[in-house]
Amino acid sequence: MSGASPLLLANAEFSRRAFTLGMGAAFALAAMPLRAAGGLRTFHDVRDYGAKGDGRAIDSNAINKAIETASRTGGGTVVVPPGKYLCFSIRLKDDITLVLSSGSVLIAADPDTHGAHYDLPEGAQEEQFNDFGVVHQRPSLIYGDGLRNIAIIGKGLIHGLGLDREGPGPRWHGVEGWKSPRSQGLTPEAARLLDPKEQAQQGRGHKAIGLKGCRNVLLRDFAILQGGHFAVYVLGCSNVTIDNLTVDTDRDGIDIDCCQNVRVSNCIVNAPKDDAIVLKSSWGMDRRIICEDVTVIGCKTSGYLLGTVLDGSYQKSPYLSTDKIGVLGRIKLGTDSIGGFRNALITDCTCENSRGLQLGAIDGGTLEDVTFSNITIRNPVNHPLFVRLSARQRAPEGAPVGTVRRVRFSDINVSGADGRYPCGIVGIADKAIDDVSLQGVHVACNGGGTEEDAARVPPERRNSSLEPSFMGALPAFGLYVRHARNIAAKDVTFTAERADARPAILLDDVVGARIDGLRSSADKGKAVGSTASSDVVVGAVAKLVS
Repeated sequence: MSGASPLLLANAEFSRRAFTLGMGAAFALAAMPLRAAGGLRTFHDVRDYGAKGDGRAIDSNAINKAIETASRTGGGTVVVPPGKYLCFSIRLKDDITLVLSSGSVLIAADPDTHGAHYDLPEGAQEEQFNDFGVVHQRPSLIYGDGLRNIAIIGKGLIHGLGLDREGPGPRWHGVEGWKSPRSQGLTPEAARLLDPKEQAQQGRGHKAIGLKGCRNVLLRDFAILQGGHFAVYVLGCSNVTIDNLTVDTDRDGIDIDCCQNVRVSNCIVNAPKDDAIVLKSSWGMDRRIICEDVTVIGCKTSGYLLGTVLDGSYQKSPYLSTDKIGVLGRIKLGTDSIGGFRNALITDCTCENSRGLQLGAIDGGTLEDVTFSNITIRNPVNHPLFVRLSARQRAPEGAPVGTVRRVRFSDINVSGADGRYPCGIVGIADKAIDDVSLQGVHVACNGGGTEEDAARVPPERRNSSLEPSFMGALPAFGLYVRHARNIAAKDVTFTAERADARPAILLDDVVGARIDGLRSSADKGKAVGSTASSDVVVGAVAKLVS
């Protein structure tokens, strides 16, 4: 899970040093493998190609010209000096490092105002199981399609002012009235353009950065404000490093979809109206691809008011999502889960004023070998941790019900939780979640659950999305488990500030559970509840002294 290749990382570091320290100093500091590999390539200042940087002229043509010139000579470094650069699509090419200098701002132009347009969508499919923006990367401020050895680095800012944050929904056999292009005698592209909502997207941009089918990718040190529907979308890529970004946006922050060998580190992502950091395994590459070998380390996510993380004021957002619970801004594995997930590690992260950690399989894929560790969660607006398996099946016809197994949560501290929404592990009656463990998980909530809450039987919804809000308040204040097997909770703490009539842990249709070292604010004899479950072993249980 090391991300981009060492040579690409060294090349990018040389480019940074050369621009800030000068070529001689950078060459002296460059490692011998970089010199031997021919990494010391030419530099191209976009002003030499006609860029104005005045915030009024459209500078994307000049920037693209600099990139094309560098590409023709085997690659190189394209430098964006301080200034405001109003742009439509910027097209990366192989072996290009784009340096966004401190004081530089790339501003996404608005087609309605500036009289031009972003590159047109690519890759129309017979069935589009996901949002418009997932499939199409070219309508982005900066994009790369099928490239090798690319980097965007520097202390500059990308401001997605003219990007859209909404788009047409999925088009597939589960949508009422849907007809396949083939049945109409049309190509997928022709059928797509029959939809007025799709037509309206022509020439518009919806991403700050969109990368598709690329290998050896580095994104480092810059900031994104208001990144459109997706601030950074990485689809079907391998060997990717995303490091030290600050993303303050009003929809998705960083999306890792159908990718292998990715490292996301030291990033700050504020996304009050959508996911902050999300792993997906969609049909965006027109085939089933697992998302695997991904590390998210040392990141901070939140759901504060747009722009107030970048300006340092950290103001609360009044946004209520469609379920009216509150902001989003979470770390998640799911939404699109056709291909599944394998070997993911999320560690040393802080999540505050956002939704909790969420993961699952709902479209037929397998989620396995996933670990969350050393995470601090402050003031989550819903469930601190939630593992879900359902059968939405937004996937090719005949897709099997998904599988969720071997998930680990360790050393997680949660404060300020809403007692209505405990941690959850919830499968469906015909498919259990298998082998989930919690160790060193400590959750403090406000409590207040009533006898009526304790008696509730949450509704079942076999074909639900990943979001569990349809279940309402759950009949436990610490951990609720339904339709699962082989569950372990060791050295966990669940406390409620106010008296709560619910058990700390409730098991419903669980086969095989081991609970040991439970500390809670519930009476010892009522701390663990069980119904329709078997092979449940409860070890040490203690009531905390108030």
